[in-house]
Amino acid sequence: MNRFPDSWNTLFEEKNITTLTPIQEALFEPITKGQNVLGISPTGTGKTLSYLLPLLLKLQPKKAQQLLILAPNSELAGQLFEVSKTWAEPLGLQAQLFLSGSSQKRQIERLKKGPEILIGTAGRIFELVKLKKIKMMKVDTIVLDEFDELLSDSQYNFVTKICHYVPRNHQMIYISATQKIAQHALADETVRIDLSDTEAAPIKHYYVMLDKRDKTDFLRKLSNIPDFRALVFFNSLSELGACEERLQFHQASAVSLASDINVKFRKVILDKFKQNEISLLLATDLVARGLDIEALDYVVNAELARDKETYTHRAGRTGRMHKEGSVITLVTNKEELKQLKKYAPVQEITLKNQQFYINEN
Repeated sequence: MNRFPDSWNTLFEEKNITTLTPIQEALFEPITKGQNVLGISPTGTGKTLSYLLPLLLKLQPKKAQQLLILAPNSELAGQLFEVSKTWAEPLGLQAQLFLSGSSQKRQIERLKKGPEILIGTAGRIFELVKLKKIKMMKVDTIVLDEFDELLSDSQYNFVTKICHYVPRNHQMIYISATQKIAQHALADETVRIDLSDTEAAPIKHYYVMLDKRDKTDFLRKLSNIPDFRALVFFNSLSELGACEERLQFHQASAVSLASDINVKFRKVILDKFKQNEISLLLATDLVARGLDIEALDYVVNAELARDKETYTHRAGRTGRMHKEGSVITLVTNKEELKQLKKYAPVQEITLKNQQFYINEN
């Protein structure tokens, strides 16, 4: 770790970082050299620091708006901001966060402080570019974190328009957990580093066979297990809302993180969950990309993921940075089980007296 400034030593010790992960090692040199880079590595392998460490070392203090990091949702943007701030401050660098749904006026005030690092969602960043408050001609590097998601229909226009304003000799960095990459959207001469075969973590995959009408009761039982904490995924907002109502009626410790909740309240909910004050955090796949919850032991699929890629992203919320994790999927029929077995090697479990038991077939 000799290549890094002494001001980071305390952080490395605090976070127990003694060596770089494979993706961090692989991206360091090409990013430092200013090359365009596509980095693919599973969730939980340290992708954020894989680009932040080399990029922060390249920034000049007191020179505003050098680095722009775009994220597909508020959760991920917020977490990238927290990580950036942590590593930037010892270097005398400042990061600012720009989210849709937050006060634009306040964000314009923040820009007057001259932050070197801008982080945000594509829609809000584009608004500020149009208002000429973010000056893209100053930006040396753009990072598209969760690149495949940023090129979805709802975000593609914003992202391409933002990139259109930037100087010709800028650096592009694309980060993704999957290989589902739109090659046409990459800049010329992009170095591709694909570590998608890297073992992210020892995640165990289980399923529980039950009637659909028993799902709520099963989730209620989970919420009553001492120290049990799980991120629970639903395919639709309507199913999530109905389940949350039923669980709360039974006084279960369960709260939803739906996309229509305002940014401040979402942060309050997330903080309570991280501090073990909430047992079950209910969510749709819209927030699957952005959540980084340390030492999360369980992900529960209240509904089977629509495809393998979605399942992989959900599973990636647990077992981060080589800590163990478990995924439990609630299955209601043989067809669902057949589909689930295409996503992961699963074992059947049952819950008795607040304990899980593996069913030996």
